[in-house]
Amino acid sequence: MTRDYSQFLPSAEKKSPEKSIISPLNAMGWQSFFAQQTDIDALQSTPPVRVVEVHRNGLHVLGDGIDTVVPPGPDATVGDWMLLDTEQPTQSRVLERKSLIKRRAPGHDRRVQLIAANIDTAFIVTSCNQDFNVARLERYIALAFEADADPVILLTKLDLCAEPGGYIEQAKAISDLVPVVALDARGEDPKTMLSDWCKPGKTVAFLGSSGVGKSTLTNALSDDLEIETQAIREDDARGRHTTTRRQLHFVPGGCAVLDTPGMRELQLTDAASGVGDVFADLETLSAGCKFRDCQHLSEPGCAVTAALAAGDIDQARFERWQKLIAEDKFNSATLAERKSKDKSLGKIIRQINKIKKK
Repeated sequence: MTRDYSQFLPSAEKKSPEKSIISPLNAMGWQSFFAQQTDIDALQSTPPVRVVEVHRNGLHVLGDGIDTVVPPGPDATVGDWMLLDTEQPTQSRVLERKSLIKRRAPGHDRRVQLIAANIDTAFIVTSCNQDFNVARLERYIALAFEADADPVILLTKLDLCAEPGGYIEQAKAISDLVPVVALDARGEDPKTMLSDWCKPGKTVAFLGSSGVGKSTLTNALSDDLEIETQAIREDDARGRHTTTRRQLHFVPGGCAVLDTPGMRELQLTDAASGVGDVFADLETLSAGCKFRDCQHLSEPGCAVTAALAAGDIDQARFERWQKLIAEDKFNSATLAERKSKDKSLGKIIRQINKIKKK
């Protein structure tokens, strides 16, 4: 059967903005951004599909009446949109991404690992217990900012905390640009409190450590999903790995939801602007330094160290900012550059520690 894909082009979207019944592709997250990269002839011969899972044997993709596995070949990740070449699936075209979340992969080869593509909102989930860690939240937020996804901090497990107010205040202090929502991952809270972000046609992702409630939140957004969940360990509030792979779910009448495994190691790479957005106040302050390449350690005329000495900025936050900058520069450098910067990274960290002791 030949499908009519004309309704999925940008002009069609403008003609019927108040259409009550959302089309199958639009429900999967198809937007004008992707439609502008193709035309009606290409859509007919190579229909659009979205990657919902990545396996060793290929990419699991869904489209309008399409549910198949594309053999390894296209350089795609979960959330990507592709134009499916049914005759030569490995030659399917991956469309330009609206957003891309990535990190430096664990291990020593320092390769880049793609986490997810075309995410509108990145919900950064943490619980009100020992899992809560400001430095880790800053990393996730920098990751989201760099990816061009909107970060939102979600605080869960309020029932396990007698005084959640302290956690909420710490979360809000990280950035004025990041909303903070405290909720019960079970029940109706996710549907009601996250509705502004989880609208039809939008794609959201739950990111965070194991056991903080990511799968529970995904289940709560849909009446049909039953993703397995596990409670945290009571002795140290550490989570157990229940979700083992990234998977995109589609909520009936709602958004696309990405559930992810907990990431024990989150190394930033190519995230300089994301780090700058998280620490926007310190970036602005550093513009007043005498030297453009000031490292904010012992250089004369440094506006940042002057503010530190006056007690105008937080010492611990300054140290986290410096470490993220150094880490990102090191991970983003070429192999040749890394060899020369390896010693520099250690030197910067030692100097930061000396300032801390003073």
